Amino acid sequence: MTTTTSPETNPTPPATAPAPWPDLVSAALLGTERRLPPVTVRPGQSAAAALLDAAAVSTVRRRAALRPAPAGERPAPAPDDPRPPLPPAARRRLALLLADRGDTGGGGRRGASPDLTELLPQWLAAAGAYGYRAPEALLPALLDTARARTDLRPAALALAGPRALWLARLNDAWKFALRGTGGAAVLPEGEAPEEIARRWEEGLFAERVALLTAVRRRDPEAGRDLLGTTWSTERAEDRLMFLDSLRDGLTAGDEPFLEQALSDRSRTVRATAAELLSALPGSALAARMARRAQVCVGLDPAAGPEAVIRVEPPRECDAGMQRDGVVSKPPSGRGERSWWLGQLVEATPLGGWEAWFGGRAPEEIVALPVADNWRTELHDAWCRAAVRQRDAAWARALLGVPGAPSRTDEVAPAGSSRDLTKLLTVLPDGERAGWVAEFIAAHGLSDAFRMLGVCAVPWAEPLGRSVVDALDIARDAGSYPWSFSGVMGLAERCLDPAAADRLAMLTAVTDEPEGASPGSGGYWSEAFQRLVGTLRLRATMRAELLPPPDAGTTGGSGPTAGAAAAATARAVAGADTAAGADTAAGAATAAPGDGSAP
Repeated sequence: MTTTTSPETNPTPPATAPAPWPDLVSAALLGTERRLPPVTVRPGQSAAAALLDAAAVSTVRRRAALRPAPAGERPAPAPDDPRPPLPPAARRRLALLLADRGDTGGGGRRGASPDLTELLPQWLAAAGAYGYRAPEALLPALLDTARARTDLRPAALALAGPRALWLARLNDAWKFALRGTGGAAVLPEGEAPEEIARRWEEGLFAERVALLTAVRRRDPEAGRDLLGTTWSTERAEDRLMFLDSLRDGLTAGDEPFLEQALSDRSRTVRATAAELLSALPGSALAARMARRAQVCVGLDPAAGPEAVIRVEPPRECDAGMQRDGVVSKPPSGRGERSWWLGQLVEATPLGGWEAWFGGRAPEEIVALPVADNWRTELHDAWCRAAVRQRDAAWARALLGVPGAPSRTDEVAPAGSSRDLTKLLTVLPDGERAGWVAEFIAAHGLSDAFRMLGVCAVPWAEPLGRSVVDALDIARDAGSYPWSFSGVMGLAERCLDPAAADRLAMLTAVTDEPEGASPGSGGYWSEAFQRLVGTLRLRATMRAELLPPPDAGTTGGSGPTAGAAAAATARAVAGADTAAGADTAAGAATAAPGDGSAP
């Protein structure tokens, strides 16, 4: 007599791996009432339905030549992103920008159509200013683009938000997102210190950098204390990155922590700590450096009534100097004593020189003669100090009058290591643009390319006019047109879009003067057509990013009215390019754009 076993009276525990195909076939032939299929039966599901589901999965596996294996753990749901979605037109624009990823062929690009790959950085910056989030469906394409273009990563990851990290954990191709999120984390109001500490101790490196930056911006002391809780156990490369985050909001309260870091076992950490301390004019390190520099540099008492600066560089680099960040071994081709002198002067508070030179203003000190050919070395160090200490008065004095004849030879003589572009970043936006505009009017564009890269975007009207006038002069003179492709590319990204109609008259093909480069007339026409077309497209992109008129009252469909107004101001005025010099240098070789707003 055959006994039938009921599934209810003799249940089979769920299988931990897909059932073998023969077992599924046997259960199907005998029937689920006679043989319980070796599969997991979900609540509310019949054994027959569970058997068919398992057979379907096994069939697909067999056709795909996959070996049966336990099912992987289902990933946790993606985190919420509370930021408003993009307006529909802006969403479509982003899809077009991400789809156009072809190589433009470098600096010799021809044609009158705008280069969309150069506009993507601007679009990302503007969308970030409005506080939008990236559409979910476009996140993979956005991450792929950021993977291929490192210049886009900060803005792209900021737009992608927390879901970029979630996706990066699932796809090794996007693991770069785990090393940096491109923006500070958002600290919810009233978040408990215990929760912040937990996130600091358990988060990924990118999340910890973002968290430290956010805490630091809200409460510098709390950020420094948070870093101190794990400082001794961090890796050297991580300590360096965390220490660098103290630059924003650096205060005298950071001095004890930085003084302790001067004894760090990592040379790069010690150097960074010394640099930060020297940026605090009231720090003990700055005072030590000032005493050393005062011994080396001063007025020559033997010069008589004419004031002359005498320089006597240090004869050794002792242990105290090395602890305070002075690197003892000079680079190749550099003398030891001049190398040590430059580091001492660079770390000395600039305000002290006025007292040491009899109350003279920076302009008067810079104009003083320097004995024994030490002028270039001394002025170069003062330039680096002005950049480090963000001293506009000294930067202004060291830059001088931009329109003066041969000013470039005076400011940066042969053998000088100073960087005029970095000096310009110390000046306010309007003054910086005016200085570069006057420089271009006096000296042309050949030496101004990197200077243009650090000017606020969109360019102020005088600066934009000087650039266009210089390009027009070059066209009329029949100059070799391709040598101006880098400046033309910057103009496409940085000119105010409102200038498009005024520039339309430059798109006509002109007669080539005698001796002009062959084909230059057609090239200049194409270049100006592309410039005008790009400016108009940037204006359209800006309009597409504007939130709907009722966004401020619908409660969640877009930015509030106040936020929209602020974002509009930022998008229209543009942001000062923090790394503009590097951007300009990259643009010279047809690198991606400068990341400014459309």
